[in-house]
Amino acid sequence: MSKIKVQGTVVELDGDEMTRVIWQFIKDKLILPYLDVNLEYYDLGIEHRDATDDQVTVDAAHAIQQHGVGVKCATITPDEARVEEFGLKRMYRSPNGTIRNILGGVIFREPIVMSNVPRLVPSWTKPIVIGRHAFGDQYRATDFVVPGEGTLTMTFTPKNDGTGNAEPMEFDVFDFPGGGVALSMYNLDSSIRDFARASFRYGLQRNYPVYLSTKNTILKAYDGRFKDLFAEVFEAEFKADFEKAGITYEHRLIDDMVAAALKWEGGYVWAAKNYDGDVQSDTVAQGFGSLGLMTSVLMTPDGKTVEAEAAHGTVTRHFRQHQAGKPTSTNPIASIFAWTRGLEHRGKLDSTPEVSAFAGALEKVCIDTVEGGQMTKDLALLISADAPWLTTEDFLAAIDTNLQKALA
Repeated sequence: MSKIKVQGTVVELDGDEMTRVIWQFIKDKLILPYLDVNLEYYDLGIEHRDATDDQVTVDAAHAIQQHGVGVKCATITPDEARVEEFGLKRMYRSPNGTIRNILGGVIFREPIVMSNVPRLVPSWTKPIVIGRHAFGDQYRATDFVVPGEGTLTMTFTPKNDGTGNAEPMEFDVFDFPGGGVALSMYNLDSSIRDFARASFRYGLQRNYPVYLSTKNTILKAYDGRFKDLFAEVFEAEFKADFEKAGITYEHRLIDDMVAAALKWEGGYVWAAKNYDGDVQSDTVAQGFGSLGLMTSVLMTPDGKTVEAEAAHGTVTRHFRQHQAGKPTSTNPIASIFAWTRGLEHRGKLDSTPEVSAFAGALEKVCIDTVEGGQMTKDLALLISADAPWLTTEDFLAAIDTNLQKALA
């Protein structure tokens, strides 16, 4: 069969350990035999990041900005043990964080629903898409240990605009009777507005209602700002499109939203603040059955740039088995979906529906293969203790066989 031509470039970000091994197999067996695609390659393996002082991560992010589509393998974020293991020059930041800070946008995490994989929350029959605001709050906060008795104050000094109206704003936070901890965090109107735009745009793309969760009853100014700016952006830019699509937008308190989510069937976008989104995306993944069945897509507010990745780690334990020459049974589905979600967006950008259709076909084959009884050990154990399972290579080979049939 002739290969499908992909017009634009896809930026490929390689990763670490077992996911790197799987990534190569996916590219060689499930992508390149079917697509004529120009891949701009960046090696984000920990050794190469160290060799380039992490400049390769920055270069990769700028390439995604230029071309509009990136697909990323899972990578190591080093701790002290990893610094020692690889003899690194320093403890590098998370590549995902570096890329997010350059691209901006919102991370949308969505479970891959398999009918035969038991769900911890049985009522969840449709995907719950968590849109995580990946800027500010606890992740850029200043925190410290208070050594003893004393007064904590907070000061904001406005930039002098030449009119003399630059009086500092001072707040008495707390009189400490003894030791403790303190934290100061922030966010930006511009980032919150972009968070709203990306969330509403994603809702329109998926034809899902959108919910924002905050705790504005307690953080009246801070979380109240999120609530107000979302309402402002919705009214001004999205209300008419939502009405036309027959979908809705609503703000809810986070505790109310968590309770509602457990009762509802799914089929919505949940826009969550940075920390909430971090926590809830793992809750949702586990509730649907497996952390290994989760997609992660970073989308910019204008909807034009997408970076897709597997929403799990580098599977170190399996990599040690692989290094020892032992067979593994590692679930590659989230890594495959990193490729498909990127290619689906590439097809949309280039107006080449056949590319998007290929991505959709490969996703369907993954689901059909598992639902047909062929799967890796992690999924088989969820079904029953004696359910049959395949090695990594055999499972990928089964997907390849089924993909050839589907495309034929």
